[in-house]
Amino acid sequence: MNLIHVVAGAIQDCQGRVLIARRPLGVHQGGLWEFPGGKLEPGELPLQGLARELEEEVGIRVQATRPLIRLPHDYGDRRLVLEVHRVTAYAGEPIGREGQPLSWRHPDDLDPRAFPAADRPIITALRLPSRYLITGDDPAEPAVFLARLAGALARGIELVQLRAHDLPDADYAALAVAARDLCRRQGARLLLNRDPARAWGLSGDGLHLTSQLLAGLRERPLAWRLVGASCHDAEELARAADLGLDYALLSPLRPKSSQPGAPHLGWERFAALVADARLPVYALGGLGPEDLDQAIDRGGQGIAAIRGFWSV
Repeated sequence: MNLIHVVAGAIQDCQGRVLIARRPLGVHQGGLWEFPGGKLEPGELPLQGLARELEEEVGIRVQATRPLIRLPHDYGDRRLVLEVHRVTAYAGEPIGREGQPLSWRHPDDLDPRAFPAADRPIITALRLPSRYLITGDDPAEPAVFLARLAGALARGIELVQLRAHDLPDADYAALAVAARDLCRRQGARLLLNRDPARAWGLSGDGLHLTSQLLAGLRERPLAWRLVGASCHDAEELARAADLGLDYALLSPLRPKSSQPGAPHLGWERFAALVADARLPVYALGGLGPEDLDQAIDRGGQGIAAIRGFWSV
């Protein structure tokens, strides 16, 4: 079975809405909505194909892009790789040049069931920020901890993982309530790093799973709208995608300063793993804000960090 290489554009306006188009009836996945794009022609580079497809389909001239996500998908009767780029600048006004209906929608308002299965992780990638904070020191000192969290939120962090493994359940629950209140006031989301059974009923917007918890899961924890996991290799990334999780943290990108010779991924291995991941992936391990562009250019959703966001 031949592999079909498809490119698509996530075109956003100044209000943060994204352009979607309805597929014509009578074609594969007909009647569903999609992100504009199409098949690469023989010998065509992805960005060349994207520029051609968007001019042919919606009448715009692409001026600048950034990678968003790359998604291999098997429909059974066909296999494809969908390469998606954010279109950050373009000329012209989008119109349905092939008669297809167009619509501008905010990513939070998109219904994944109205899209082909291959497109659904794109919606998640559009909803997730590029910077992901994992909380650091002093969870046993709530006042100090929450002050540092407030500072990170003031610097624009929109996704926070509450990591405090050593706290007793009652103390963790109290800290989660206070942390979520802070996050909500700043428009951020709080993820709980806890066993699903112990996280039941706690105050949070989602759940983050360790790689050990991921290995023992038989299905996605259904009580949580946003669920991710820590991964270290292709097998764990595949398991996270098979379970329908929303994102993964892939580490270690770099060795710990205390273990300079320890095994680590490096950017080339990170990019190779992300290319087949089927869900948004954050780079983790010795990273800071200066590494964000590198992570995105290598196919990642962005970066996750403790020190890089907690202490600056």
